[in-house]
Amino acid sequence: MGQGLWRVARNQQLQQEYGEHWDAGPGLDGDPQDLGMEMGANPGQAPPSPVVGELPPHPHPRRHTQHCQGADIYQLLRARRGKEQQGFIDLEMLPPELSITILSYLNATDLCLASCVWQDLGHDEYLWQGLCKSTWGHCSIYNRRLPYGFSYRRLYMMLDEGSLTFNANHQEGISYFMSKGILVDHPKELAKFIFCTRTLNWKMLRVYLDERRDVLDELVTLHNFSNQFLPNALRDFFRHIHAPEERGEYLETLITKFSHRFCACNPVLVRDVGLSPDAVYVLCYSLILLSIDLTSPHVKNKMSKREFIRNTRHAAQNISEDFVGHLYDNIYLIGHVAA
Repeated sequence: MGQGLWRVARNQQLQQEYGEHWDAGPGLDGDPQDLGMEMGANPGQAPPSPVVGELPPHPHPRRHTQHCQGADIYQLLRARRGKEQQGFIDLEMLPPELSITILSYLNATDLCLASCVWQDLGHDEYLWQGLCKSTWGHCSIYNRRLPYGFSYRRLYMMLDEGSLTFNANHQEGISYFMSKGILVDHPKELAKFIFCTRTLNWKMLRVYLDERRDVLDELVTLHNFSNQFLPNALRDFFRHIHAPEERGEYLETLITKFSHRFCACNPVLVRDVGLSPDAVYVLCYSLILLSIDLTSPHVKNKMSKREFIRNTRHAAQNISEDFVGHLYDNIYLIGHVAA
């Protein structure tokens, strides 16, 4: 970005110098001989006087340059410590709004490095607040009145430390967040933190949710499956709550909770198509088995669309063949629902 701004400013300088060159014009520096030579007069001959009522001839059309009012951005970008210095511009010479915008594109590591050069800009609280909320979208501490001298830069370091601790041991990670006042021990607060965070290891998260079913219940209610096709909604669900690698009680619990939530978010679909939590439960298991059948390289004879419709219709008789056929097409074209 800095190099781009420098090129823009350089082009502005060239255009300004080019315009000033034509603005002055050859022979207009006060030398009458140059003026005469330019207009075609012989050397030593006085330039012809203009006719009354006519404008004096000009060899070239005069170009007027538009001068910027206030501080010229080129002068701001060109400010350096020495003429021989090469590299990026000094952000401290730019307007504060522009400098903050440039630094907002950096991650935490690059921003720490930038703070070594631009201490005031690199420690700006708005930048670190944006980094915190873009990585950890919800924390209990965001909704509390912050004490005097609170630092979002320090909070970012604690959130990063807590995430690394959670990825090694989920119990110690949650305890760390609570000890620092970042989270409160409430199922809804913990569910919002998990839902808005992408730095937690999914394997540790799966173990933690299996132990804290109250947090799992709140996490399911945060999903909105309105107007979503069933396979796509199931993919979205398993993107936040990863399915176990083997079938068991935990997978049955997840599908049961998803089925009730999907029906609650789509009452019109339930009425028109005839879906129910039990029917969605059967369809979800059918989609998972179909995903494994179509994507596994170990399965040689893939299930056909006719076979899938026949098998599914036996378990969910109220579902139309067209709806089940669309389910097969979605898995065949897009892929696994729990990948």
